[in-house]
Amino acid sequence: MTKREWGVLFVLCGAIFLEGIDIAMLNIALPAIRADLGMSTGELQWVVSAYVLGYGGFMLVGGRAADLFGRRRMFVAWLAVFLAFSGLGGFAEEGWVLIVARFVTGVAAAFMTPAGLSIITTSFAEGAARNRALLIYSGTAAGGFSVGLVVGGLLTAVDWRWVFGAPVVLSAVVLIAALVLIPASARPERTGRRVDLAGGIAVTAGIVLLVLGVERATHAGAGMTALTIGAGLAAFAAFAVIERRSEFPLVRLRILRSAALIRANLATLLMAAAFFGFQFLAVLYMQELRGWSTLETSFALLVMGVDVVLAPTLTPWLVRRFGTGRVIFGGLAAAVVAYVLFLPIASDWTYAAMFPSLLLIGLSFSLAYGPLTIAATDGIAEEEQGLAGGLLYTSFQFGAALGLSTVTAVNVAATHGTGAAAMLGGYRAALVVPLALAVVAAVVSAFGLRRVRVPETVAA
Repeated sequence: MTKREWGVLFVLCGAIFLEGIDIAMLNIALPAIRADLGMSTGELQWVVSAYVLGYGGFMLVGGRAADLFGRRRMFVAWLAVFLAFSGLGGFAEEGWVLIVARFVTGVAAAFMTPAGLSIITTSFAEGAARNRALLIYSGTAAGGFSVGLVVGGLLTAVDWRWVFGAPVVLSAVVLIAALVLIPASARPERTGRRVDLAGGIAVTAGIVLLVLGVERATHAGAGMTALTIGAGLAAFAAFAVIERRSEFPLVRLRILRSAALIRANLATLLMAAAFFGFQFLAVLYMQELRGWSTLETSFALLVMGVDVVLAPTLTPWLVRRFGTGRVIFGGLAAAVVAYVLFLPIASDWTYAAMFPSLLLIGLSFSLAYGPLTIAATDGIAEEEQGLAGGLLYTSFQFGAALGLSTVTAVNVAATHGTGAAAMLGGYRAALVVPLALAVVAAVVSAFGLRRVRVPETVAA
């Protein structure tokens, strides 16, 4: 790669590192936030879900905006918004203020991230160069998550509000670097195209209502739950109708005829749902049932960050040797084994008993995440790379929100009474959810193995 390409990749990796560290630090701080702001388990999961809903709900709009209004312009402008509202979350004195701040931060990420991904996919030629850049990019996201686990524990030990201060500093550095290193691109031609806001509102409403319906299933009547979920499904149906009739659709429905793209997005959704649901439960188990400190929890989960080493080293070699489809399947199969091993969790488990599952989850991400990114953008026309990135990240964030709401609902429903035994019963029941999701993800990815293709070259 040229110096200019390395500079661009450096900035974009900084942005995705920022996203990873932000999510990881917040997850570690959740019990401390609950204790300080007096939030219930249902309210607490919305601190995470608000972010991923804003992220996933507006991702398609963000991806299309990058294509129409300029990728660099969207990346820089929304990075500034991300910076501002990350800082605002640290000043929250009420749970709802924190939830709102996290939602807007997620919306900013929804415009920033697909713009960054499409800068990569349009700056590097399809094939070896682009695959290498994407694997470095996804590996950096994993690195951000790993660093965030430790830094989040250290900062939460002082005060959980510092967890929101660190992303402000990092995003300011990335913003300055972006202004210097990402070259200004030509303004997109005025073709009369516009962002399909009606479609964006419909898909966002569908995502929010579906997640809300699942989360409230345990403390709302069956009629209200069915009505909420039904409204969410109706919003998705309305989205399909709007896109079919729109002159300038948010999603060109013909793009969904690609079996590889559908398979990659569905597997990504299920993988994210399983992972975020599992991590939410693991943090609560370690800190609230076992009484571990935030720092002890951070170091316990750190092994999941093994993907920061494996993603840029082992995964490219495996993709060259076996192709993206087989590597993705192997990663999802590793996730299934990891969740199975964690099912018999007990109140006196040692870290040695948890270690195999945590290590396998890190291995799973290193094998699946980068190749799924390649599969979801491979063969897509340049003018729709922003859309392809938006679809992928929408799937990831929607999956994360759905996984969180589902494990929360099952956990609350299965926790009868108080005390360690009741908590453990809730955790055991909810841990079945990530396992089931991972099994379905592996089955979905297996369909890609039926058509064997020559592995694409990935630069070492």
